[in-house]
Amino acid sequence: MKPDISVILPTYNRITTLAAAMTSVLGQSYGDLELIVVDDASSDDVEAVVTGFSDARIRYIRRDKNGGAAAARNTGLSAARGRLIAFQDSDDLWLPGKLERQLAFFDTLSDHVRVVIGGKIVYGRDPDFRYGAGKVAHAPAPESRLRIDEDQLGHILAENRISVQNCLFRRDCMPNLDWFDESLRANEDWEFAVRLVQHTTVFEDIEPVVLGFISADSISSNRRRQLKGEFRILRKNSRVLASRRLDRSRLRIGIAIGLYHSGKKRSAMRFLLAGLKDRPANVVSVARSLVRRLGRALLNTATLASLQPHSER
Repeated sequence: MKPDISVILPTYNRITTLAAAMTSVLGQSYGDLELIVVDDASSDDVEAVVTGFSDARIRYIRRDKNGGAAAARNTGLSAARGRLIAFQDSDDLWLPGKLERQLAFFDTLSDHVRVVIGGKIVYGRDPDFRYGAGKVAHAPAPESRLRIDEDQLGHILAENRISVQNCLFRRDCMPNLDWFDESLRANEDWEFAVRLVQHTTVFEDIEPVVLGFISADSISSNRRRQLKGEFRILRKNSRVLASRRLDRSRLRIGIAIGLYHSGKKRSAMRFLLAGLKDRPANVVSVARSLVRRLGRALLNTATLASLQPHSER
């Protein structure tokens, strides 16, 4: 018999947190599920951790070549048998009752709503993206929740509200099961979210359903990879953005700021001018964003320095 829900858990060398992540899925009050653990060509012995569980609902798939989270999730999707799809990260914990709560929403929502998302409590940063021990945030910020009756595409283009481990998806929410852009190693969830809301409506419940943990490598994410994701969003959605100049302006200006901080000032100026041409009034928001991002970058640099072991003198 096919399971009702397929839970896909990609992992790469996270054996210290993997067992806890798996347990938080297998211990859900709604148990009609399969847990597909996709080993993205780890050098650690992930299989030993997985086979340590005596639960027939677990399936283990090992990829021959490391492809990143997007590729690993697509691998899991190709093997999934459930009518509903969920994702877990190997260093996060689902809260008890996540699946049961989100399933209950589907019973009350219209058929055109094919995704339910929830919130996450993130340990290791605050709401202003200042990182450090003892800091906690509710993510995404509940005050700007995604509403069913709004322009969801415009909202997602301005702010990604979708972390896939917070969600429960109907299998038919997208036209096929190649959900994630495998060329991306960062921002693949945002790029997916932009396409997702062009196919279905999303319901956001702000109640937290996941606990997330920030580590030093999370803070120092590769900015070049983040920018590649933003470029892909801009290029893959060029047709729809042609009639959404405000949204295109924000994207171009965001890329310009990222390029500037990456030392590519000539390219940054080109994107900045294109963004301001789309929406000249955005010059004010540019100035504010520059100040905000510069302050955040300085704080994160200081945090990373504090996390590194000090050499003896």
